[in-house]
Amino acid sequence: MSQPPRPAGTGTGGEAAPLLQSSQSEDTASTLGPASSSASLRSLSPRRPDSSRRSRATAAAAAARNLSFASAVVSALCAGSVAVFSLYGHIFQERLHYTQFQVNGVAIAASIACYIPVPFLGYLCDRVGPAPLSLLSAVFFGGGYGLAAGLYKRAATSLQTVQQHPGRWAYVAMIFAFVCIGVGTSSMYLSAVATCAKNFGRGKHRGLALAVPIAAYGLSGMWVSQVGSRVFYEKTLPDGGTRGDVDVFRFFLFLAILLVVVGVLGAFGLRIVDESDLIEDAVEELERSGILDSSALLTPGRTERGYGAIDQIERRNPFEDAEGDEGEERARKTWVLNAETQRFLTDHTMWCFALGFLFMIGPGEAFINNLGTVIKTLYPPELRHVGRPTSAATHVSIVGITSTVVRLLTGSLTDLLAPSPQAQHIQLTSSTASLQRQQQKRFTLSRVTFLLFFAFLLSLGLAVLASGAIQDHGDRFWIVSGLIGSGYGAVFSLTPIIITVIWGVENFATNWGIVAMFPALGATMWGLIYSAVYQSGANRSAGSDNQQDNLCYGSQCYASTFWAMAASVWVACALVLWAWKGKNGWVQRGIVV
Repeated sequence: MSQPPRPAGTGTGGEAAPLLQSSQSEDTASTLGPASSSASLRSLSPRRPDSSRRSRATAAAAAARNLSFASAVVSALCAGSVAVFSLYGHIFQERLHYTQFQVNGVAIAASIACYIPVPFLGYLCDRVGPAPLSLLSAVFFGGGYGLAAGLYKRAATSLQTVQQHPGRWAYVAMIFAFVCIGVGTSSMYLSAVATCAKNFGRGKHRGLALAVPIAAYGLSGMWVSQVGSRVFYEKTLPDGGTRGDVDVFRFFLFLAILLVVVGVLGAFGLRIVDESDLIEDAVEELERSGILDSSALLTPGRTERGYGAIDQIERRNPFEDAEGDEGEERARKTWVLNAETQRFLTDHTMWCFALGFLFMIGPGEAFINNLGTVIKTLYPPELRHVGRPTSAATHVSIVGITSTVVRLLTGSLTDLLAPSPQAQHIQLTSSTASLQRQQQKRFTLSRVTFLLFFAFLLSLGLAVLASGAIQDHGDRFWIVSGLIGSGYGAVFSLTPIIITVIWGVENFATNWGIVAMFPALGATMWGLIYSAVYQSGANRSAGSDNQQDNLCYGSQCYASTFWAMAASVWVACALVLWAWKGKNGWVQRGIVV
């Protein structure tokens, strides 16, 4: 149907059109025939302005993603300071006269605080964005490390000449300080990883995009431990120049200032680019699968594109009372995220997978938290001055390096070798045919295979330590720290990648927060078991000095604990294998992983 003629020299919107555009349109119309509508005129007019605008928008979006990625990596590089607890845990025992149970109590409080709040923090991150979470981390880090520094300074001074245990309230306050540090850790880490997952999770290099901030988080323990041992150290040895233990007070103040600055910078640098497009794509996927029966309510008018046969049915938009388009968009986003959360929680394979993650990461967390005291058990008093004992800082660095390398390696290899689903959202329908076509075209290796292999390496490191092969040979301890660091890093890298592949990226922070909560139970359980075994060995140790210092030497301090930890990892492998290939598991449902 033709439209009424417009005055010459006007564009489609009634504004004056350039003469060049008008003449070009008339020439083209005279060549191809008379223009029948304004739509045909628009289709024949030059599109350079629109193309230029789109290219500028694309370039701006790419720049924003890159800036957010850089900010996320910086945040992750600083977020893992809690991993260096072994650097000063034994100093709490020696200077503040904490028992092994009290030292582990502080470490466990930090570990629990790293994991228990993560579901809430993930829910917050998905709905308001990563920037507020980064700012929150600055508050918790500054308060936590500042309080810990003051408490340590006061306690170390008052107990310097008095052999007594710390006061009850001083110890409770130290636990509270490390709870704040743990919450700050999870806030900063989650804001960084969620930013990368949502900005790059729909691309073919999603594994590497997630592995980089996760690897940076593992690397943070290495560089922070080196700074602590090489910059903030005490000159307490006889020559006056040799480095002694870390100066805990100055080290805590440094971390407080650094992490406040990084958290504030992250509040400005971390952002999700084109999040509305991500939600719209998720809506389409859920509509297509039939999960959202009221698709017309979520996206009115979308049925004309073929997503439902309800064109003639009048439906009320439940968001019509929302404050403008932004209010409706927020309501739609909340509805979609809640639907995906419900789907995640009702998937039985998720619970098997989460329990497997618990039984894998719990032993790794307990080993890292107690690495310093484990090393001390390798050197009985009679061997203390034979050679130069290995240090906790060295093996914290080994764990950090191996963890970092393996996280990057697994992220890259899974991008190259693992099969990829056709959709980048939650996998609801069978993708078996798609997977078979991929396998026919190229060699593929499931991400679960990578996970099980590196979990075995983790258990191997625990078993080597439990066997007693390292006792009185601290120079061999790198074997244990290397194997455990590799396995621990791979499990922490592959687990969130698998979550994005199976359950999508738009609700990633909430989903990952739910799964990441489980290791807190494992770290607590194994920390308490290690403390009980260690204290029992200390009580059996001969000599009044050992009794007074609450120190234990020999394999009886740890062997039974680490054998049980190795068995825990083997149970975890069985649970993950069941979720993958068991009854109604991922393979049977045709889920590509």
